[in-house]
Amino acid sequence: MGGEPFFVARGRGSRLTDADGVTRIDYVMSYGPLLFGHAPPFVVREVAKAARGGTSFGAPTEREVRLAERVVRLVPSVEMVRFVNSGTEAAMSAIRLARAATGRPRIIKTEGGYHGHADSFLVSAGSGVATLAIAGSPGVPDALAALTTVVPYNDAAALEDAFRRFPGEVAAFVLEPVAANMGVVPPRDGYLEAARELSTRHGALLVFDEVISGFRLSAGGAQEISGVQPDLTILGKILGGGLPVGAYGGRRDLMENVAPSGSVYQAGTLSGNPLAMAAGIAMLREIARRPPYAELERKGADLESSVQRAIRAAGAEGRATWQRVGSLSTLFFTAGPVSDFAAAGRSDTARYARFFHAMRERRVFLPPAQFEAWFLSTAHTPTDLSRTERAVEESLRIALS
Repeated sequence: MGGEPFFVARGRGSRLTDADGVTRIDYVMSYGPLLFGHAPPFVVREVAKAARGGTSFGAPTEREVRLAERVVRLVPSVEMVRFVNSGTEAAMSAIRLARAATGRPRIIKTEGGYHGHADSFLVSAGSGVATLAIAGSPGVPDALAALTTVVPYNDAAALEDAFRRFPGEVAAFVLEPVAANMGVVPPRDGYLEAARELSTRHGALLVFDEVISGFRLSAGGAQEISGVQPDLTILGKILGGGLPVGAYGGRRDLMENVAPSGSVYQAGTLSGNPLAMAAGIAMLREIARRPPYAELERKGADLESSVQRAIRAAGAEGRATWQRVGSLSTLFFTAGPVSDFAAAGRSDTARYARFFHAMRERRVFLPPAQFEAWFLSTAHTPTDLSRTERAVEESLRIALS
């Protein structure tokens, strides 16, 4: 987006304060983990308590088991789960497991799908890769990139064609059940069901990347809402309550292939870190005690109404499109609707950059990329939304001038 980043001094509720003392309404929310806002007391309290007992052990703790039990209880398809330190690690490990379990080398992913920065996934990726216009990434061997097949999101026919072109080669189809790294793009009716049927028919595993949608769209993620169960699920963000965490899980017969139960190796010195486990337990316990989803849907609808009014007031209809799923949303600088990465890629990123900086000047912090989601939390207030509406209208006029 150009310009210089600010440096954060502290966060509280829906606001960030930078090192210069400027406070902004935050719609980045650490790119998703902060479902209840910055520094919720119930998380801070549990992390402090865990830290007093030690920060890392290199041995199992009871907290790992307690968090795993909650994950298995909430996520429909997960019977066993393994904790790692990031979504990238979780995606990398899930694909290694899929390749080992199927004896096949190839994966299929969607164009604009971002599953972390492991080599196999930096092929037509979304998120920062798309923002910076990086075609893959230097350092990724051609031979490895050749084992990743890319298909358009929301296109079941293209997925079927990919399976037919590589019979007996595909280990897994990996996708976000609600795309959020090309901007927010919901699945078309029947698309996830088709992905499930095609993967099963062709002997491949279906892998849902729910790093963003997991515990955000519902307690059981997008798979609970859709009723479509993957073979493996990748988790992160909210799972760690704002601390570094990732996880992958799925059917018991698959997960038992992971060492030490099986021969698929994966390890990490800080995996299952007691501070991250404490934060995750606190977060999932709060979700069970005080489900936030009806409140987040109301606030998401209110934010949508505010932005739509601002679009009309600024005369931006036909040049800016708002898309939302629950508490995830994106303002695309293109005529909508956006159903895949090709449509998202027609966005005017220069206008988005102007819009981003104008919003920042009005003390509203947005993702510094067209191809990211805005994240709402329960901490956002009606006053926040009212201020945001005024800032959006003014910033749209600047961006489109």
